[in-house]
Formats: sequence, structure tokens, C-alpha cells
Amino acid sequence: MSEKELKMFDVDAQLDVAFGKEGTPERRAAEDKAHAFFTGQIIEEARKKANMTQAELAERIGTNKSYISRVETGRTEPKVSTFYRIASALGLTVELNPVM
Repeated sequence: MSEKELKMFDVDAQLDVAFGKEGTPERRAAEDKAHAFFTGQIIEEARKKANMTQAELAERIGTNKSYISRVETGRTEPKVSTFYRIASALGLTVELNPVM
């Protein structure tokens, strides 16, 4: 493989170009957005596995359907306390482990 072909597959370089270098505010903002979206996808998948509608989940945690929709699409990040209520309503557990 030529050097040019190898650079084409350099994911870190592509991320740097698209979202800024690691540690920059632009890159952190992009990573935060990605984490919010990923978390929302996990919540949506768990809700569907529980055969629950957004409205039902919202009612269980004391909010409204549009809030659940915003969380699932990553447009809103729930406070930690709300996140735990969502997890509990879906029968999920949250585990925090130190990074080794």
C-alpha cells in the first residue's frame, strides 16, 4: 500500500479535519454530541425492548413524550438524576468502574 493510501485510512487525521484536534473545544463539543446521541440510542433500544412507548416512559419518570424524544435523538442530555430514573424505569442498571 502506498503512503497516500495509508493516509486515506487514518481515522484520527480524518477526525482532526472534521472536528478539530483532540483537546480543542470544537473536538470536545463533537465528542459530547456523539456521546449524547449514543446514550439516546441505548435508551431508545431499551425502551423498545421493554415494549414501552415514549409517552409511557415519560409518564413513569414524570416528564413528557417530547422530552423523551429529545433524549433519544441526542438533542437533550438528561441530568444524572433523570438518567437514573430513566434507567430504572427501563429495568436497566448503571455501573461505574474506574479506568485502569
